[in-house]
Amino acid sequence: MLKLTLKPGDYIDIGDEVKVVFSGGSANNIHLLIDAPKNMNIARSNAGKTKTASPYYREKEISAEARKEITAILMREKRKQAGTG
Repeated sequence: MLKLTLKPGDYIDIGDEVKVVFSGGSANNIHLLIDAPKNMNIARSNAGKTKTASPYYREKEISAEARKEITAILMREKRKQAGTG
């Protein structure tokens, strides 16, 4: 394993196709930019290890008819509250 000390803006080349640029950081983390071909799989060490299915899902759209009914109900309620209905 190779250990390097880099300053922001310094980079290392890995082969002819990969460049890793150190762009800064703090005491608890560093920021790296990785320039590599799109077909190359790059993942950090903890990526995907705790991945679980999301409990959230997108609800199906309601029909245009249902939207019109809801709008009509809301308008009726507004008129009642305003005392004009």
